[in-house]
Amino acid sequence: MLGTTLTLAVVVLALAATSLVGVGYTLRRERSLDALLTARGSASEGTTVASVVGSVMGAWILLSPAEAGAAYGGVTAVLGYAVGSAAPLLLFVPVAARVREMMPAGHSLTEYVRARFGTAFYAFVLVVSVFYMFVFLAAEMTGVTQALALVAGVPAWATAVVIGGFVLCYTAYGGLVASLVTDTVQTAVALPLLVVAAVGALWSLGGTSAVYHTAAHATPSLITLANPTALAFGFYVVFAVLGANVLHQGVWQRIWAAESTASVTRAFGVSAVAVLPMIVLAGVFGVIAAARGLVDGNAGVSFFLVVNDAFSTPLALAVVVLAVLLVASTADTVLNAVASVVTVDLAEYTDADATTLTRVARVATVAVALASIVVGARGYDVLTLFFLADLLGAATFAPFVLGLYLPTLGEYGALAASVAGLLVGLTYFPGLGVASALAALGAPLTPSFFWVFVGSTGVSVALTLAAAAVAPASTTSTRSGASARASRR
Repeated sequence: MLGTTLTLAVVVLALAATSLVGVGYTLRRERSLDALLTARGSASEGTTVASVVGSVMGAWILLSPAEAGAAYGGVTAVLGYAVGSAAPLLLFVPVAARVREMMPAGHSLTEYVRARFGTAFYAFVLVVSVFYMFVFLAAEMTGVTQALALVAGVPAWATAVVIGGFVLCYTAYGGLVASLVTDTVQTAVALPLLVVAAVGALWSLGGTSAVYHTAAHATPSLITLANPTALAFGFYVVFAVLGANVLHQGVWQRIWAAESTASVTRAFGVSAVAVLPMIVLAGVFGVIAAARGLVDGNAGVSFFLVVNDAFSTPLALAVVVLAVLLVASTADTVLNAVASVVTVDLAEYTDADATTLTRVARVATVAVALASIVVGARGYDVLTLFFLADLLGAATFAPFVLGLYLPTLGEYGALAASVAGLLVGLTYFPGLGVASALAALGAPLTPSFFWVFVGSTGVSVALTLAAAAVAPASTTSTRSGASARASRR
């Protein structure tokens, strides 16, 4: 186990360096409200790629894929996570171009929803998206606090406060401008560290052949591609991650931050390819942990169980830096995203000036950061938190994405499809007790994450298409005009 003081010192040093980069870069750039919220047109293609990868590849890649590898089916489950992580980025290739065409001066996904559909569906998506981003950030904080407690005995509250405090400083001050540059630096450092961690693990454990033979002997079901449980997990996790990332305001911000439409579409395509090996490398740690008998009810930190078991002090500290940079990258994205959503919506319904809106953005950033610190220090189950956040996206993403291409889809059809999908997901969600209660009354229901995500997405898509098919052609003509007006504001 690493020393607590040494580990905290390394964490503080890494975060202080990141904060200095973010604040220093912001001092040399425009500091308007628009720059704070969107950094419009300021990101090159390379910066956009690094920022997208850094935003969507948070500390969860060291947590959930490894847990999937250890407890949900091994290699096949990990591959499902990899495909699920790449799918939304590929979806954003056409979606980003369409959104920039419809709303060239847009700010947020909720702004698009309000302009395209109206206030009822907008209110639903606003609540769902903000709650999703908060749960996602809380899950990231929870995972990294558990990881540092395992490898170095760092108290959960200390990890949460240090990470949250540093990220809050440069995010509240520099907004999306600071986030873009820190994401670039964090990605540039984190990617090599992930490779170093993977190579270091294989070297410490005797090479790929030794690792494979250990897994083949101890847990053969985790390295076969014919494991039914793993195939089911790999299938439904695609829907889980797809919906979650499409609902992520931080990803939508990158659409307008990119310097051109061609730049942002290429950036999403490159990012989709880049995340595949990252997920696979991280997920293999879960298979290794299970094969070595390290997992005992704590699969959520499987990656760090291997670190504790096989890594030297320098290599373990490198992994600590990797985890901290990944969670910081996600945290600054989420904090900026929430500030953007709240501020843009406030501007729509009040006469507040730019100074007031900037203050509101910073207050919103502080509030979400403090709440995530509190939840992150409490030690909830990480994958359950991520899956709860993913459900919100899986039930909701289809109507507002399909609304880009289905002009007859109306507000209440979109709302009904999303609510129905969410109800299906909540009914089957393990641990909530809904399916069990209905089963006790005679309904043939069993809690299952498969039906949580496949069912919620399927119902949402089907009802969206049905609503568009039966609606009169004039349903959304006024909304198209609203979209155009929103783009001119």
